[in-house]
Amino acid sequence: MSDLIPDPSGQGGPQQQPAAGSTRRLEHRLGDWARARLPEPARDLVMFTLKMGWSALFGGLLLIAIILSKAIWQPDWALNRYDALFLFAVSVQALFLIFRLESWAEARVILLFHLTGTAMELFKTYAGSWTYPEAAVFRLEGVPLFSGFMYASVGSFMARAIRNFDMRFVPYPPFWLTVLLAVAIYVNFFAHHFLPDIRWFLFAATVLVYGRCWIWFRPRGWYRMPLVVAAFLSSLFLWIAENIGTSTGTWLYAGQTEAQMVSLSKIGSWYLLLFVSFVTVSIAAPRAIIGARRPGEDSPIAEPKRRR
Repeated sequence: MSDLIPDPSGQGGPQQQPAAGSTRRLEHRLGDWARARLPEPARDLVMFTLKMGWSALFGGLLLIAIILSKAIWQPDWALNRYDALFLFAVSVQALFLIFRLESWAEARVILLFHLTGTAMELFKTYAGSWTYPEAAVFRLEGVPLFSGFMYASVGSFMARAIRNFDMRFVPYPPFWLTVLLAVAIYVNFFAHHFLPDIRWFLFAATVLVYGRCWIWFRPRGWYRMPLVVAAFLSSLFLWIAENIGTSTGTWLYAGQTEAQMVSLSKIGSWYLLLFVSFVTVSIAAPRAIIGARRPGEDSPIAEPKRRR
């Protein structure tokens, strides 16, 4: 999993292994091209936006495919729309690996997301939380197989963002505590159908566990942001993306129509799920997250000025 590993010493940036080297060289060339054409005052902001978009490439392509397929698909076509989305997602994943836009380590992280996401989909559709109204050949019970790639796109974004922004997570909380919290969150997504929902306790627990943890990242120069703030902002973007999905009728919550917005409570669900996702990455690629030091710490390189 070394493709995802920032250098814990803070001296050399992320360690580069052969599998990740080609990926990073391509990204560096694209970044150098963009930086050379940007005005200095806006350079960091524009580079941040470009790197975020590049990190979310898999999810963005899948979202575009959902929108376009809804606009053009005809009911009498031989291939179901859900099946076309599944084949599209598999093809994009393969092309990412072939053209070194994604490393094999990142692909393994994404596979783990796919499996845990599909398990949740099977339970939630069985419980009636949401449905997939269209037909599909590639499906498991009531779940079309492309749906697992929607969870995988979250894993893809996290893994690529860690690499693209050379992220450091400090001070990182005790690993066992993060795993315990992630398990509690994941179990509650199932158990609240039979037992009292403890999400408010879990919201508080995320602040207690991760409240001191900062994400150090660099679009060009170094910046930092509290991890819990980053998780909340990410959950807002995921809620917006989910509204796009339901407005196309690709899936619908119980009692929802295509014209209705997704409940704001789903922002909280995504917020909690992101911590499960974060721990999934930490398990699949532990040195990418655990044990990293902030820039300049125990290093001859001076600590960068903190920017807010």
